Amino acid sequence: MKQYIAIITALLLVWPAYAASKNNKQPSLNNVAISYLDNSFQQYDALQKQIWANPELGFLETFSSSLLQKHLVENGFDIETGVAGMPTAFVATYGSGEPVIGILAEFDALPGLSQDTVPYRKPLVEGGNGHGCGHNVFGVGSVAGAVAIKQWLSEHKQTGTIKVFGTPAEEGGGGKVYMVRDGFFKNVDVILDWHPGTGNRVSVGTGTAIQMIDYSFTGKASHAAGAPDKGRSALDGVEAFNYMVNLLREHVPTSSRIHYVITNGGEAPNVVPEFAKVSYYIRSPKREVLKELTNWIERAAEGAALGTQTKVSSEIISGFYEKLPNRKLAELVQKKLEIVGGIKYDARERAFAEEILKTVNRDSSALSEVARIAPLKEEEPSQGGGSSDVGDVSWNVPTVSFTTATFIPGSAGHSWQNVASDGTTIGTKSLINSAKVFALSAIELYTNPSYIEEVKEEFDKRRGNEFKYDPLLGDRKPALDYRVR
Repeated sequence: MKQYIAIITALLLVWPAYAASKNNKQPSLNNVAISYLDNSFQQYDALQKQIWANPELGFLETFSSSLLQKHLVENGFDIETGVAGMPTAFVATYGSGEPVIGILAEFDALPGLSQDTVPYRKPLVEGGNGHGCGHNVFGVGSVAGAVAIKQWLSEHKQTGTIKVFGTPAEEGGGGKVYMVRDGFFKNVDVILDWHPGTGNRVSVGTGTAIQMIDYSFTGKASHAAGAPDKGRSALDGVEAFNYMVNLLREHVPTSSRIHYVITNGGEAPNVVPEFAKVSYYIRSPKREVLKELTNWIERAAEGAALGTQTKVSSEIISGFYEKLPNRKLAELVQKKLEIVGGIKYDARERAFAEEILKTVNRDSSALSEVARIAPLKEEEPSQGGGSSDVGDVSWNVPTVSFTTATFIPGSAGHSWQNVASDGTTIGTKSLINSAKVFALSAIELYTNPSYIEEVKEEFDKRRGNEFKYDPLLGDRKPALDYRVR
């Protein structure tokens, strides 16, 4: 008798695992949201490739924004468009009540990165735009995730709201900052964010805060050979300014970064330039250090103007906070990312990727990175690096970011290799995986509101009771023409 009982007990123990294997899916992947995404590959492949084929710069993303909005409307979302003074910004909403979960969507391209979907340099338009940061798949992946979540909310008659924040001009324009400043993120409980990458990981770094400033010098025009003494060169002012900044680099923290480009240096060599402009990006992991560094650079500009008998004016184009991490959210998304898994190439995609690897001096062993999920790292002080307007969102709403493998390992950010990759089915596989992570994370948060309370407790503790949001771009209106040359 005891033997029969033991056999029955063993069968009861192994049966759930057997049933799950028969279904060939993990139990958490058995829901309407994931099924929707599994059946929508072709739809989102076509959508992202339309945006890829029409790369638009910051604040000029009319086609891309409209395409995403149209898809959301067709799937039952209400749209508020042209928000915060930006024609291409939008907020899409489905559902009602709490919790309110937001997903960020970006869709702007970069100048000078036009590229075909081939593993060698081949611009489609010389000097044209391209999606070197993968925002074609970024926006579509976020929208796909939101629609999948809508499917789940509807089927389960679940109380809760899903929002998509269509945020233009991440590449320097700072669309999210204006939306934060104008209150569009108020009453949102959690923000889920992703970004195309070369691997699959949850982001725990803070990055850097950034101030973007244009310095314009004005002098006096004259004949550079016949009457040079009558002129005062605005270009001399710019060059003196840049020289002083290059000298001060020795005395700034090693984690700080300063970049500039002269956008106007005059019209002809035989005319003393009356006007010249230089654009600066100033970065530091801490806003307090950034403000000190910006003030120092401002004084250098004033000194350069005095020394060259020119006049200088400055215009803040944009500014972003560093990111505020949230460990509780990071742990949640890490679990969902591990359930979804990495990217699996077919034979055609692998052959393409191997050719790309040759251009970045990596061998085929690097491709294992796209299939695996990186472990969740411990947080460490930022040593510099890039900036994002997600930073401002993260100081106002608990926020988590992750990446999936859109690009070929070894590819540099903002490169032609990225444009070539994200315009293929590799990019589509990445966005579908990201949408699944969004769906699984949102479902967990909707059904476990106590977890959101823990997230908020951590957020309040990290931010501090004395925090007051003061945008680095001040009260200026969106620089809608910052990409117009």
